[in-house]
This record gives sequence, C-alpha cells and structure tokens, in this order.
Amino acid sequence: MTTSASFKDILASLPDTAGIAALVLLDEHDEPQARLENQPGTAGSVKVYYALVQRFGHIDRTAAQEGLALYAEHTTDARLNPGKHPNIDRLLAIAEAGAPGLKARLVLQND
Repeated sequence: MTTSASFKDILASLPDTAGIAALVLLDEHDEPQARLENQPGTAGSVKVYYALVQRFGHIDRTAAQEGLALYAEHTTDARLNPGKHPNIDRLLAIAEAGAPGLKARLVLQND
C-alpha cells in the first residue's frame, strides 16, 4: 500500500526561499494580481509558487496542475471549501477553469 506524500513532506523537498521576502504574481500586462509574503501562513505557498516559476518560468495550465499536486491534501480541502485557500483557488482557476496564467516577480529580503 502506498500513501501520497503530505504537504509538509513535499515542502521539505522544494527549493529554499530563505532570501525571498515575497513573491508578486503578475498578469499578462505585468499588473500585480497578488502578493505572497514569505511569512507564517503563506510561506508554504511562496515555496510552491517559487518552485513552479523555477521549473516552468511562469504559471500556465501545466504549472498550475503540478502546483495542485504539490499542495497535496490541501487541494482536496480547497475544492470542498472554495475561498478557504485563495492560493490554491488561483491554481484551480488556471488549471481547470481556463483563467489566464501568471508571471512572478521575486522581492528579495534586501529590496
């Protein structure tokens, strides 16, 4: 019997975000859509989104689908409780509802 990795376990495998203060998500016109602060409560989302941007360069449908897998058990909770997990809701919209993709700009600790 195999079990899926938990979000906590997945986070430990993602790239380090220690030097990042925040990640700003941008639309196709480079207009900010959201800012994810690298602090308790959103640090996990910063790690997920940063990993996606590192791998794909942006967040399109394919990247969003991978992001949903990275969020593991939280993706199921987000599906059952729309609005509870806005950073997962954003990926669901891109992956499954045809929402436009996003780019990201890093805000480093010393900026």
